[in-house]
Amino acid sequence: MTINKKSMVRVLVAALIFGIVVTGGPLHITASAAESSSQTQLFETVTPKEAHSLIKDNKANPNFIILDVRTAKEFANGHIEDAINIDYYSKDFVDELDRLDKTKTYLVYCRSGSRSTKAFNLMKELGFQRVYTMEGGIVRWQAERLPTTK
Repeated sequence: MTINKKSMVRVLVAALIFGIVVTGGPLHITASAAESSSQTQLFETVTPKEAHSLIKDNKANPNFIILDVRTAKEFANGHIEDAINIDYYSKDFVDELDRLDKTKTYLVYCRSGSRSTKAFNLMKELGFQRVYTMEGGIVRWQAERLPTTK
């Protein structure tokens, strides 16, 4: 028995429709299922306003870390509240990043976005699961009149 292309397409479409009817809709992976997978990664660039919303939404979340990759002097001149500082220019930078808990969620920023983008990409290579980088860094954050602390 030979099956032509038209018959094959009909069979595949019927199987797809059957699957949708049986499961109640197309298959979607829920956020909790995606988060539980150790291979699922989320890497996203956000605006300062989106970053501010993330920070507010995660204020009481111990698994949300704000990471400032500027120098200690830059950090001392003003930073986002509750941020931790790991100097991108430090000779131990990669080791310090690698020691962080890769299952936590990180928002990483620098002065203008260059160092944080490099750190963001490095974190992806090191196996971090959820990392956000902020466009324009602290310069844009302050230009949008978002709060900093010393």
